[in-house]
Amino acid sequence: MMDGDYRAFLDGKRKLDEPTGFDVVPDLNPMLFDFQRDIVSWALWRGRAAVFADCGLGKTPMQLEFAHRCVEKTNKHALVLAPLAVGAQTVLEGEKFGIECHRPRDGKLPSRANVIVTNYERLHHFDPRDFECVVCDESSILKNFDGSTKAAITEFMRLVPYRLLCTATAAPNDYLELGTHSEALGYLGYMDMLSRFFKRDEQYCRRHNMGGQGWRFRGHAEGDFWRWVCSWARAIRKPSDLGYDDGDFILPQLDMRQYVVAAREKRPDMLFDLPAVTLVEQRAERRRTIGERCEMAASLVSDTGRPAVCWAHLNDESQMLCSMIDGAVEVSGSDSDEDKEERFLAFQRGEIRVLVTKPSIAGFGLNWQHCAHQTFFPSHSFEQFYQATRRSWRFGQKNEVIVDIITSEGEAKVLENMQRKQKAATALFEHVVRLMKNELNIDSKDGHTNAMEVPSWL
Repeated sequence: MMDGDYRAFLDGKRKLDEPTGFDVVPDLNPMLFDFQRDIVSWALWRGRAAVFADCGLGKTPMQLEFAHRCVEKTNKHALVLAPLAVGAQTVLEGEKFGIECHRPRDGKLPSRANVIVTNYERLHHFDPRDFECVVCDESSILKNFDGSTKAAITEFMRLVPYRLLCTATAAPNDYLELGTHSEALGYLGYMDMLSRFFKRDEQYCRRHNMGGQGWRFRGHAEGDFWRWVCSWARAIRKPSDLGYDDGDFILPQLDMRQYVVAAREKRPDMLFDLPAVTLVEQRAERRRTIGERCEMAASLVSDTGRPAVCWAHLNDESQMLCSMIDGAVEVSGSDSDEDKEERFLAFQRGEIRVLVTKPSIAGFGLNWQHCAHQTFFPSHSFEQFYQATRRSWRFGQKNEVIVDIITSEGEAKVLENMQRKQKAATALFEHVVRLMKNELNIDSKDGHTNAMEVPSWL
């Protein structure tokens, strides 16, 4: 082959999806920070995009501005899907930024085109033909839905031209969750992504302590993979990752304190306590030490006079914590959506001092900058721990944040596993941001990466 022909051959093997959006006038909401305006401008130009922005970087105003501009462009409704109990907070953010939002609970839409906010569980009330734009807030929770629900969300999005996925923790352990986002945006399907860029090699992954369910990059595919991801996604932990000034986004100190409690009663089959190894043993250990762990958590928050969140995983844990802490209020899975929202808002307003709930209920999307103290019983899910912590440790927090991690002697393996995942996730996100910087540097030559006013590092 001649040089030119070979270059054309290589270019044809790459997978870069063309933009399907529109250019916007430079008068995006003046209340947005410069990096937020540029991300929104780029996402609107892409038409179908993902924003992996760390907690507190303003995903809610960015996605509302994206939806608002799509409404202006198309004169049709835009739908914002949020986790349960986050909808009310999204509407309040809309008021703050001058964007009118509606929350019809029965699918009845206002006559005038507008931004509609609902939670994922109510999607079946809405018809995709009524919308030109759909936004998924905290989109990493898509993987937590069962197959039929996830398929319904993906199918709904497929019928809508403008799409935005926003999350803080895409792929906390490996890259493969990016395939879920790509599929929802209408780019490569999950299995197509795997076959194009990855190969199955379980022995290699085990040997190198990799995630990815036994998949690793093909030969020289890693560069092309990130070039493809950069064509539809942006990852940012802090503004300086994209060349901007961090300014007020430098967070206060996070103080993680570990407390280990001893079980009052020994295991019946043991002379002394040993770390629980199997999942069955770990579950039994958790139930055996509920009283001791809850007593420790209660002692740490009862007399401070300051707001606190006590995270639990079991119903028995949350009920016991409420009984031990004067004035504590529990939010449980059996509560109605309306009760959940009212209690979360009451906590935010300072009407409730101590809130007791589970990460699976309140771990995503809620803004609790007024609270700088949490207690947490560790589990194997790093994502739950990360998201729960970031309800308080985020932009707008003025005080040092204290997270008390309480475990028993027998749960040492659980804590070790969560800490290992924490280190792996931090390293992965740093790697993702670094690779995206390299690929954005390449893409700045081809015309529209400079839709994000190309920062100084380019």
